[in-house]
Amino acid sequence: MKYLIVIMLVTVGNLWGFDVGVDGAGECGSNPEVVVYKLASCGPAAQDGSVAVSPKCCSLVKRVDKRCLCAIVLSKELQSRGLNPAIAVTIPKRCKDPRRPKGYKCGAYTVP
Repeated sequence: MKYLIVIMLVTVGNLWGFDVGVDGAGECGSNPEVVVYKLASCGPAAQDGSVAVSPKCCSLVKRVDKRCLCAIVLSKELQSRGLNPAIAVTIPKRCKDPRRPKGYKCGAYTVP
């Protein structure tokens, strides 16, 4: 299952600049597929709120710009593959990140 999520995220990353609505030189920099690939360890925690967020995921989430994370969370392609935006926006809080963008609006979702 973990490998399926990685493959899915890499595939989406390759399509991202065109089909998902994230500008390749925009929210996630010039290589959005690299960001998506690196965040693959967050996949299970973005699908199920009862799954513990891995330390690797927390470390990465703390370094990614909030606009990039929001673009990933709102990606229709990733949502169609199991990412739950309402759960995904809780990852920074579940990582106990005191610098998380608390109250930041990400589409219809608010970072707790």
